[in-house]
This record gives sequence, structure tokens and C-alpha cells, in this order.
Amino acid sequence: MLVLIDNASSSAQVRQLLPASPQCCVVVTSRSALPGLVAREGAVRVTLDTLSPEESVRLLSEAVGSARIEAKSSSALRVAELCGHLPLALRVVAERAAGRPRLSMAELVEEIVGEQHRLDALASDEDELTDVRAVFSWSYQALDPALRQAFRRLGLHAGGEIGIEAAAALMGIGVAGAKRRLRALADAHLLQEITVNRFRLHDLLRSYSVERALADETQEERTQAVRRVLSWYLLTADAARRAYLPYSPAVPLVPAGQVEVTEAFADGPEAMRWFETERLNLLAALRQAIELGQYDIGWKLPMATTGFYELQSHVSDWENNHRIGLQSALALGDPLGEATNRVMLGDVAWRLGRWVEATDMYEHVARLAHDLSVGWLEGFALRGLGLVQEAQENFDAAAELFDSALSVFRSSDFRRGEGMSLLSLGKCARSVGDLSSAVAYGAEAVATFEDIQDTWTVAWGKVALAESLTDLGRRVEAVAHLRSAVEVFRRFGDQRSETLGLLPLGELLLESGDADGARDCWSKAADLQEALRDPTATETRARLAGLEPHA
Repeated sequence: MLVLIDNASSSAQVRQLLPASPQCCVVVTSRSALPGLVAREGAVRVTLDTLSPEESVRLLSEAVGSARIEAKSSSALRVAELCGHLPLALRVVAERAAGRPRLSMAELVEEIVGEQHRLDALASDEDELTDVRAVFSWSYQALDPALRQAFRRLGLHAGGEIGIEAAAALMGIGVAGAKRRLRALADAHLLQEITVNRFRLHDLLRSYSVERALADETQEERTQAVRRVLSWYLLTADAARRAYLPYSPAVPLVPAGQVEVTEAFADGPEAMRWFETERLNLLAALRQAIELGQYDIGWKLPMATTGFYELQSHVSDWENNHRIGLQSALALGDPLGEATNRVMLGDVAWRLGRWVEATDMYEHVARLAHDLSVGWLEGFALRGLGLVQEAQENFDAAAELFDSALSVFRSSDFRRGEGMSLLSLGKCARSVGDLSSAVAYGAEAVATFEDIQDTWTVAWGKVALAESLTDLGRRVEAVAHLRSAVEVFRRFGDQRSETLGLLPLGELLLESGDADGARDCWSKAADLQEALRDPTATETRARLAGLEPHA
């Protein structure tokens, strides 16, 4: 396999992506020399120079026509020099020159040199924009005021790429107007459309955009623009949350104001695809929120996105987000923000087997939630404490805590929490051999989830119920539940849960004599485990090897 890592910023960023196999070749492009990769990984550095003067002129001629270049070739060489022989700057100049056919190369030189003289005070030996600032400024000044504002606002966006709706929020205009401005900037080569309706600034242009925003916008204007786009990410993420986990806990949001927020997620899978598309932007937005003191968004955004990171097994991002969320809530002195982020940090610690940390988090949340009279939060804290006890095989203590959580959820009419507690009671009953109670609890949990039409959680409940049904010998029912669950997980893109359904489904199919069905299940499970870097993939591959090959 050939792996291309484009525009890397540091050796540490690249190191996480290097494949272990010697059959793979990795090509890294970067504006940094990345000495760490050379020293530690033995990378071979290939330094690419800028274009030659002749290559630069050839690039210009492709856009403006060879006749204009040949008429004054010395001026064309001077233009190339003023562009630092960089393709990006050359294309910016060529695009504008192509739109002004009466402008000679000599006049073009005069305009750029005039702009350079105006900006000389900004140049320094350490300034990465020194070679091209005049070209960018010359092109920027030619834009109409609305496009100039759009360009400098884009530099305030924290993520590497931006969609039209987020750009509209940043600019403070409607989506249709934002689309026209983005396309106009792309036509001027000041912005790149990387996929349909998604755009990216070259890093040099981003630096210049930020420079212009600092020079041409007031602090109030910059703050309002960033606040709008951060609010858009929060409000849209919460709309997506309601589409894929409609009965998951909600927290108070922020006013939309003039921000246009889509509610048009057709279903859970569509919402999950939006999350995956915006994942890096959401992470960047959260970092920007806390850096700029937008602490309310800083604690609410992790709560709007928590289900996505959990379901998609982005555990590191999941934990980091809630640590930032907790930090934000503590900075505001907001006990609800503190409690909600702590309960999720308890879930992370529980999943990773850090029992003491999980217990501390859940106990802290239980006290805060009781004082705040927030029933769902207290219920999840009690259930979390039960999960820790269950994991350590203290089933009596776990069942008592699950029962307490069930009572709290029922008294606060939080149906999803009620179903989750029933599910946990069923798993506890199964662990101590009380299979009839396990099936009864599991069936009641699934019915509760179906009643509130919580599709993903219905599937999760069916996996647990299938385990108890299998133990009772009711394999046909178990297979039907597992098939249904696997299909839901697949539609949601939840690979971890899909694996948890495929493995027991394969076992049941093999026991019924369907070796081909078992082989198919375990093959898919192994592929998913390897994609998730799950070490148990080797066990699944071993199971596959143990099956007789298909005749």
C-alpha cells in the first residue's frame, strides 16, 4: 500500500499514521523539514524547490495566454519573481490578470510593486508571508467589500475545511449568499473547493486571512463571528444527536440568534455521516471555544457530541472532549456543566477499566445531581456505580444500584434511562444464573426502547436479550434479534457494536449447522476488529481458520 500524508504540520502528527508493515511506502508532504521523522524513523528527505523562472512563466502563460507573455517576457519574469515562484501565488495573479485582458505585463508589475512598497513595513525575515504578501494583498484589495469580508472571516474558522452552512454563520449572512461568496473566492484562487460545497484555505492564504482579520475587523466583530460559527456547530450537533439518539440526555443550549441551523437530518445514519464529516471541525471548534473563553459552548458541545464519539469508538477524543468540557464548566462555576461532563468521564473510565476513577466520578455526580434535583443525571450516576460493581463481579451490589437507578429514572419519567437500567438488571440476573429473570428484564427493556422509538438502543438491547435467550436454548429467537441488531449497527456505522452482534450470531449459526453463515459473520467481524485495532481480531481469525473450507 502507498500512503500519502499531505500537508503535515509536525513529526508527531505523522508518526500516529505510519503503518507497521514493511510492504507499505509512505510519502509525506510538508512545509516543515520534519527532522524528527528523519532522526527516529529513518525517513528520506527530498527537498522540493520553488518553480524555476521558466516554469513560473509557463504557468502564467497557461492562464493569460502566450501572446501576452511573449510581448513582454522580461515583465513576466518579474511577475514570477514577485510571486516567489510559488504556484499558489502565480495562479492568484494569473486568474486576476486573465480577467483584465487590456492589462499589460509591465502594468501588472507596477501594480504589484506598488502594493509591495505599501506593505514593506510588515515584512520580516521570519515572516512566512514575506515573499507573497504583496500578491495576496493586491488580489485582496481588488475584491468587492463583501468578498473581502468573507475572505478574512474564513481565517477565523478553527478547522481545516469548512462547509457552506458553517461559513454562512461565520459571515453572518444566509446560506445562499455564503455559497455565492465562497464560489467567487474559489474562482479567484483565494479558496479551494475540495469536494462539493466544502472549501479549504491554503495555509499561506489562511495566515494572510488572519492578518487581514486582525487589521480590518474590530475585536467585537471577530468575537461575534467566532461566536456565531461555534453556536452553529453546537446547535447542529445537537440536532444530529436528536436524530440518532433521540432520547439521550439534553442540556440547555445557546440562542440561535441570526444563525441558520439545519434540522433536516432524515434519520440516525444521516446524522452519523454528518458527524463523521465534521468530526475534525468539531474538535477544533471545542479547542477554540476554550481558548477564547467561550466556556458555555465549551461544556455544552461535548455533551451534544458524546454519543457519536462513544458509538464510533473514538475513545481518546471522547475523553479529551469531556476533560475540556469539565474545565470549561469549572471556569464558569456551572454545576450542571460539571456534573454532565463528569458522568461521561465516568463512562470513559468504566469502559477503560479504571474502576477507582470511574467510581470517584460517579459518586461526585450523584451528589451534584441530587443537589440540582436532576433525576436523569442522578440515575445515570447510580447506574454507572452499578456497572463498576458488575465489572468486578459484585453482582448483588450491582443489582441494588441498578434497582435504585431504575426508581430514579421512573420517578423523573426518563424512559431511556429506565430501559438501560432494566437491561443492566437483566445482565446481572444472567450472571448469577437467573435466566428467566434475565429474559424478562431484557424483553421489558427492548419494549421500552421500542415504545420511545430509540432505534439504536433497541438494537443494543436485543444483543443483550439474545445472550439470555441463547442460554435458555431459544436460539431461533436469539438469531432473529441478533440479525436485526447487526443491520441497525451497520446502518449507523457503529462498527464496535456491529462486531459484538456478529460474533455471537456466528456461534449460533455454526451450532445450527450453517458453517457458511458463521464464516461470513466472523469474517466481517474480523475485518471490523482490525479496522478498530482490536487485538481480539487474532482470536476471530483463528476461529475462521478452524472452520472447514467451503467445498
